[in-house]
Amino acid sequence: MSVCESQSKAKQSKASNSMGKLHLYMDSMSQPSRAVLIFCLVNNIDVETRIVNLAKWEHRTAEFKSINPMGMVPVIDDGGFKLFESHAILKYLACAYPGVPDHWYPADLTRRAQIDSVLDWHHANLRHGSALLVLNRVLGPALGLSTDPEAASKAEEVLKKSLSIMERVWLKGSGNFLVNGSQPSIADLSLACEVMQLQLLSQNEISELLDGKEKVKRWVDAVEKATSPHFTKVHGVLLNIAKTYQEKRVRSSDTDFYLRNEAKVVSKL
Repeated sequence: MSVCESQSKAKQSKASNSMGKLHLYMDSMSQPSRAVLIFCLVNNIDVETRIVNLAKWEHRTAEFKSINPMGMVPVIDDGGFKLFESHAILKYLACAYPGVPDHWYPADLTRRAQIDSVLDWHHANLRHGSALLVLNRVLGPALGLSTDPEAASKAEEVLKKSLSIMERVWLKGSGNFLVNGSQPSIADLSLACEVMQLQLLSQNEISELLDGKEKVKRWVDAVEKATSPHFTKVHGVLLNIAKTYQEKRVRSSDTDFYLRNEAKVVSKL
C-alpha cells in the first residue's frame, strides 16, 4: 500500500471513528503549541485545549510527564493516542483528519519531501537560534533564570544566518509561501510562529534582525492572511506580553535618562 493510499484510509477511518474529542496540551507562549492550535482552528478540527503553564514549571510535574515523558509541549491526546513533537503532530492531523486541504501536507511525494526538508532544517537552525536568543535575552531574566550572554550571541548569529537562508533558499521563487508554494503548508505555520516569537525582543533588536529581510516579512504577512483570523487571535497572549516588555524597556530607559541628567545637575552644584 502506498503512502497516499494509507493516508486516504486513515482519513476514512477517522471520519467513521468516534473515539472522542482531541485534546491539546499547550502554552500560548510556546511557538510549536501555537502552530498546532492554529492548524486545528483553520481546519475546523474539534479541539479542546488544556493549558500547561511553562512559567510555573507545570511541564516538569510527574502528572504531566505521565502524558509526555519528555516534559515538553505541545502534546495531543486523540482518543487515547498520545503524541508529542509538533511536526509529528501536524503531519498526523493533516493525514488523519478528513476535510484538511491537501496543500497543508500534500499527497504528492515530491512536494511532501520539500516540506519535510524545511521542517528538518528548522529545528537545528531557525528554531535553535530564535529560542535560545529569546530565552537568554528576555524570558530567562523575566523568569529569574540564569542567562548566558555568550550563548545569546551565538544564537543571534545562528538566527541571522537562518533568516538569510530563508530569503535565499526557502523563499526563492514567485510563490508566497515556503518552497515556492502557492498555499501554506505545515512548514509555513511552524516557521511563522517561530519568527513571531521575535516580537519579545526590543524594537532595535527586531529591526537589526529583520531589516532587509523583505521576503521574510511578506511571507509572515501572507501566512497571517491565509490563516486569518486565527493566527492573530492565537498570538494575542504573546503580543500582549511583548507590549508589556516594551513598555518596561521604555520606562527603564526614561528612568536611566533621568538619573544620568540628575547626576549631571548635582555635580554642578
